[in-house]
Amino acid sequence: MLLAAPVWAQVSPIIDRTDMPAVTAAAPVDTMRISRAAPTLPPSAPPLSRRGANQTWNYGALVATAQAVDRYVAVSATFPIYQLSFGVLGGVNRATVASPEPLPAGLGGTLPITDPYQFYNVSAATAPAQDYRSVGFGGTLNGFQVPVTYRSQAEQDVIYRFPLSFASAPDSSVSFLETPAAAAATGYFNRRRKRVNTVDAWGTLTTPFGTFQTVRVVSKLIDRDSIALGGMPGFGIAVPVTREYKWLAKTHHVPLLTITTQMLGGVETITAVQYRDIYRRIVLAARPTANLPELTVFPNPVATGQSTHLSGLGSGLKATVTATDLAGRMLFEQTLAVTQGACTIPADAFGAFRGVALLTVQTAQGVAVRRVVRQK
Repeated sequence: MLLAAPVWAQVSPIIDRTDMPAVTAAAPVDTMRISRAAPTLPPSAPPLSRRGANQTWNYGALVATAQAVDRYVAVSATFPIYQLSFGVLGGVNRATVASPEPLPAGLGGTLPITDPYQFYNVSAATAPAQDYRSVGFGGTLNGFQVPVTYRSQAEQDVIYRFPLSFASAPDSSVSFLETPAAAAATGYFNRRRKRVNTVDAWGTLTTPFGTFQTVRVVSKLIDRDSIALGGMPGFGIAVPVTREYKWLAKTHHVPLLTITTQMLGGVETITAVQYRDIYRRIVLAARPTANLPELTVFPNPVATGQSTHLSGLGSGLKATVTATDLAGRMLFEQTLAVTQGACTIPADAFGAFRGVALLTVQTAQGVAVRRVVRQK
């Protein structure tokens, strides 16, 4: 019977609660450096469809275009109102760790929120069922710190269930997040999410950070957002189906590699690539420095459901388009084919975002930044 046991049961990494972000006794802040790479994978990169036992993925040719440091702090290090909502008195919303990171795209793009935090909970070691979940968010709105929680504990976003390995069956959760009534005069946002996690592979992953034994989790996110601004009637928005391909390893606390895709125009399109890394000097001189004075964005403003067109790009090129809101939060990044000096950003690339966005357009001939207004 032992000889007949499946190979993956012996060697597939098993991820548990100790592998999640946490504030340890040895250091007040658990810091992880993350590099972001272009959403166009190198030709040598393996396809996302590579799955199964004992795989080899070589993403060593990824090149960092930007870096940031993920920070995870104690809830006691946040604003007092968050300590009431997510601290020891938070009840079902109690968090074990907080992270000063951008809010969900729809929420961050709807309300003028600054100083954002996300709050997470890792189940206790004695809990009969263990998981890692989002329990809420926080941000400063009109000078006040506003906690945003899920409608109930049963409707929190369960990111992982433990133990997690190649032997794990697919699991799902349904969550419901909404802004508090106090924010209704400025704007209202809610998000219904269905998350389906599937462990589809394990094996050896190589990135510029090193080579590791990993297990891969694919998270399929089906979101439905509702937005109301300034007391006006709300409207619902179907967000493109998103998949997060995450390679997890023991003791690293964050995914070693995350490749995010969205279904755009019926095609699964890579929108973001990031990986665990060390400090690297980003060489700006290697990037194009010339301007693109002829770049035109139209229509502008652009209505919901309309595509955004770019012209004046030259011929036979590819354009990398990065969209951010005015607070610098990234909405998407795509590489588009240029035909006769023009290309098109599909309407669903912006998701639920409404407001002023900055488009950074980069080609082999130069870089340009343009503003575009997304309206209802």
